[in-house]
Amino acid sequence: MTDKALIEQAKKAMENAYVPYSHFKVGAALLDKNGTVFRGCNIENASYGATCCAERTAIFKAVSEGIREFEKIAIVSNSNQLTPPCGICRQVLWEFMPDGIVILQNDSEEIKTYTVRELLPVGFTL
Repeated sequence: MTDKALIEQAKKAMENAYVPYSHFKVGAALLDKNGTVFRGCNIENASYGATCCAERTAIFKAVSEGIREFEKIAIVSNSNQLTPPCGICRQVLWEFMPDGIVILQNDSEEIKTYTVRELLPVGFTL
């Protein structure tokens, strides 16, 4: 799947974001090794600690279906700035795709690509 096609899937996911507090919408589209896409959006909660990021939503959906190997993830937001994954999401990405690609796009359609290792050069492992 092309990066552009994966970005379009992330935009569709962003439409479902539940953001009544911040109004900051994020969508993610995760591509597994077999070409299946898992979409996720951010889901806020009045208890902010219970909020879940779009990246983790997509990954957790896939993992809950038994998928464990991923190639790349596209992350989009309704911001004019690129929205890289937060620290928790970087660690979750490291767990399941340390050699994966992260594609970011803002609402101005600027695109930047990183590897997970660039975003988290020393991930936590046991």
